[in-house]
Amino acid sequence: MTVSLEQARIEARTAQRALARWLVAEAYPLWSTQGVDRVRGGFQERLNADGTPSEEPRRARVQPRQVYCFAQAPSLGWKGDAKAIVAQGLDFFMKHYRRPDGLYRTLVAPDGRVLDDRVLLYDQAFALLAFAESRKVLGSTPQPDREGRHLLQAIQNHLAGPGWGFRSGLPADATLLSNPHMHLFEASLAWMAVDETIVWHDLADHIGSLALSRFIDSASGALREHFDLRWVPVHGIEGRIIEPGHQYEWAWLLLRWARPARTEVKNAALRLIEIAEEHGVRHGVAINALLDDFSVHDGGARLWPQTERVKAAALAARITKDECYWGMAAAAANGLLRYLSTDVRGLWYDRLTSEGTFIREPAPASSFYHIVAAVAELSTSLDATEPK
Repeated sequence: MTVSLEQARIEARTAQRALARWLVAEAYPLWSTQGVDRVRGGFQERLNADGTPSEEPRRARVQPRQVYCFAQAPSLGWKGDAKAIVAQGLDFFMKHYRRPDGLYRTLVAPDGRVLDDRVLLYDQAFALLAFAESRKVLGSTPQPDREGRHLLQAIQNHLAGPGWGFRSGLPADATLLSNPHMHLFEASLAWMAVDETIVWHDLADHIGSLALSRFIDSASGALREHFDLRWVPVHGIEGRIIEPGHQYEWAWLLLRWARPARTEVKNAALRLIEIAEEHGVRHGVAINALLDDFSVHDGGARLWPQTERVKAAALAARITKDECYWGMAAAAANGLLRYLSTDVRGLWYDRLTSEGTFIREPAPASSFYHIVAAVAELSTSLDATEPK
């Protein structure tokens, strides 16, 4: 048993080094050149299979995600000018996406023209995350701090839901979603690390409690996606969907939020990992979706669930000190590496079919955030638990 557990840690470290090497030597050089619009500002939406930019509308979520990626770059070993890239990315985002009400619109053209003025809670969460994480390279400057506080106030003013939580966007509809709350949870935890203001603690506690009491099914321990205005799962297939990637991702966040004395939070998180690992992994990769009886709903496997599996397993290993999670982390990291084996270095495949074939299409910039976060968590957790 001891030998096999040690071997799992060795395999996790080997995969981590391969991922970190790819990130620093291949991905950051490509996305810092081809992925940054040096003329108009901001970040490209996707890169073609030959590494050239795909000229297309730019979603709000991509801009702050790329800010996040380059804010992490120095700590992961990249020596490029991350500070300048982060600064120009924030400038483009605030200039072209911010609405008069302080919220951020969902879509603009490459030149900044407004294409869709709607608001999505999902996008606001990533804006908050970018403002917090940008401090890693910009320092504690007035702009990100001010923008973060103003955006949180705008979210509370315009998107507060009936009872707990927040509406999914403007115009509002009758369906509430757990997914944007997950990223708002992530943003609040990021702000807690750099700002002692109580509002961020309150936000994290509010969403964490909502997850435990409403998002997670009390009978099965699985987390659902779509709810009505009473936070009851909607009727039909949407209300039954269980996404393995989100089980892992929520587990990672809950483990970060859990206080030492709150064993129920840790237990809920580990149950989410157990469900995803037992029912949601096929042929070495985490698939897209199950139903609430744990039957397969979508057997394809996007890139991002692989990264969430890495993060959850690595943090679970660090917190519980149960090294069986290193085997899971190693398997997840090796699964992720499959998506990075492309003709042009630094790109990735985003979608794997249920038959095991990668779909050849432009690489979405939105996936970079997932990869960077996975490499960062795996590296940190391995370093923190290295035998002395």
